[in-house]
Amino acid sequence: MTYTNRIELNPKIMLGKPVIRGTRVTVELILKKLSEGADEDDILDAYPRITREDIHAAIRYAADTLSHEETIILTKAK
Repeated sequence: MTYTNRIELNPKIMLGKPVIRGTRVTVELILKKLSEGADEDDILDAYPRITREDIHAAIRYAADTLSHEETIILTKAK
């Protein structure tokens, strides 16, 4: 499964945050709900326009985004 056909970034929708295509449900919201203890069925009940595959795509999108993130460590000058 790929997330590219399920995740959309559009500056006119939710200020460009990644959302489930065709909805205003953000990847951030899905991750937040999961981190708060919601399971997939809870999310599907609360947001009936998305699918289980959409939830998995959101998780994959977040993981892939973080894996390509560049980390810069700053040290204090002595």
